[in-house]
Amino acid sequence: MKRITNAPIFILGSPRSFSSLACAMLGQHPALYGLPELNLWVSDTLADLWERMAGHRQIQLHGLLRTVAQLYAGEQSLAAVELAKHWVARRLDHSTAEVYRELCDRLAPLTPVDKSPVYADDPGYLQRLRRAFPEARFIHLLRHPLDQGRSMLDVADGAMVRFSRSWDLSVDPPMPDPQVSWLRLQRNITELLEDLPAEQWRRIRGEDWLNEPRAILKGLCGWLGIDGGPTALRAMLHPEHSPFAALGPCGAHLGNDINFLRSPALRPARVGEGSLSGPLPWRPDGAGFQREVRDLAEAFGYS
Repeated sequence: MKRITNAPIFILGSPRSFSSLACAMLGQHPALYGLPELNLWVSDTLADLWERMAGHRQIQLHGLLRTVAQLYAGEQSLAAVELAKHWVARRLDHSTAEVYRELCDRLAPLTPVDKSPVYADDPGYLQRLRRAFPEARFIHLLRHPLDQGRSMLDVADGAMVRFSRSWDLSVDPPMPDPQVSWLRLQRNITELLEDLPAEQWRRIRGEDWLNEPRAILKGLCGWLGIDGGPTALRAMLHPEHSPFAALGPCGAHLGNDINFLRSPALRPARVGEGSLSGPLPWRPDGAGFQREVRDLAEAFGYS
């Protein structure tokens, strides 16, 4: 297998953990390229991916269509999205790994940065991407489970929680609870990273990224071996300059978090943290965090 010299950087984390903003910021570095959500690794082949993303899930293909439109047509117009659909149709018999390598070749010498949260939902997805890119680097992006849970519930009246297999089955009847998926995804990511050399990954709290963006970005540049000078740092502080930092055309308007697409600029307000103690605001029974959630969050530096 040909070695990819610009092997991707994967940002792994739960949904609503600032990953759209983080990816767009990194992607403004002159040596990197921030992608929208490709979601390629949920299937072995492009045909299977296309079939799985039918119906209401077709919005999960928007990021791939926008990427192909931008890279091959130089724009994200209605016509360019149609071109992207034909591009995909001609590759339905390809593996998703082959398609991903083709995109990497198209981007070379730039290094792609990918932040599809669905990758962490299943250990099989993570192992698929690891097999394809054993030299890939990973950023584990965290958010306090209380704030992440509240943010999940704010999306479409809690639809994101219900569709993310985030149900507490220990009560009757089962109730949606975002801590369930937070715990599952963090465990999946941690298991992957523990099996990798330490130099291949970094763990960063999203709150620290937003509160100290220059320090975090400079540290990441050092780890990645790319320029961390003033010009590069200034560029990364403007995620709104990403070609994917706005709503796309009809049929491919998403591909990133909707709130980010509507307001992609980095805002200087300080991001606070919730508490791991006390009853959860979304639990009508007054329950708090499960012991496993509290223990893992404390290990990540939360309280």
